[in-house]
Amino acid sequence: MAFTGSCAIILRFSNLKTVVRSGSNVSAITSNVTHRLANTRLYATEHNDQATKKDTEKLEKPMSKAMKAYLERAKQHDEFMVNQTQDYQIGKRHLANIMGEDPDEFTQRDIDAAIEYLFPSGLYDRKAKPMFKPPEEIFPKRKAAEFDSSGRPYHSMFYTCKPNYYQTLYDLVEKFNSLNEFEDRMIQKGLSPDPENAIDLTGSLWMPKAEIEKLILEVLNDHEYAYLVTSLERLVDHPYSYTIKPEIMQYRKTLMSQTAGLIIPPLQYDANGRPFIYIVQENQQEAKSLSSAMAQVK
Repeated sequence: MAFTGSCAIILRFSNLKTVVRSGSNVSAITSNVTHRLANTRLYATEHNDQATKKDTEKLEKPMSKAMKAYLERAKQHDEFMVNQTQDYQIGKRHLANIMGEDPDEFTQRDIDAAIEYLFPSGLYDRKAKPMFKPPEEIFPKRKAAEFDSSGRPYHSMFYTCKPNYYQTLYDLVEKFNSLNEFEDRMIQKGLSPDPENAIDLTGSLWMPKAEIEKLILEVLNDHEYAYLVTSLERLVDHPYSYTIKPEIMQYRKTLMSQTAGLIIPPLQYDANGRPFIYIVQENQQEAKSLSSAMAQVK
């Protein structure tokens, strides 16, 4: 019996040792798994930090010297125009005070009249005469920055080399298609365009190439200018072109009528009741000669 009890005690101790050994193995496995998870988290964190650092380096990529110079020139030009506009407004107020006018209601026409009065000139060329104009009319316009600091262009047609020109042609095609759709709707309603509403281009002509270049701020060759004029003429020929007359007329130059600046003196009558007018003529030999023209009265 004593031997049997001793065997039982030894067996219990053996089972306990096995349990303790199993617990140690479980602890070792758990510790190993925890260590592996910690290493995985550390690697993931380091990997994310490296990726973020690379993205930051890409965003902070230095600009080229040419791009820096371009943006700097554009910034300087904008600042220059702002300063010139401020000087113009100050000079305008001083000029209004000199002429005894209200500075807030002093228009450009009043400015031109005041300059002509204060600085009379006998020169015939208008560009040689004294003038006081807004900076936008004196200094040539320049294109704004066409791309951002990363080098991406703002305009979708930047790579055509003449984005404003091709954008103008694109807009003309869009207007032509819109007029065609409008014409289709009118046909479905059984309506036809009124010939009396057709655009009358009498007294105006297409702007010359030099003025078109100033308008779009790009240099054109003769073929490009002719193609633009042809496109505009085709748009004018559309039966419903009168609906977009302002858009068409911005490319035309109004001619001044010969009688627009002519001042016709009133008729005078002699003792016999015949009407006549006095005509003042300039002559190189005589300062002025005064003559009268008799009107034929039927």
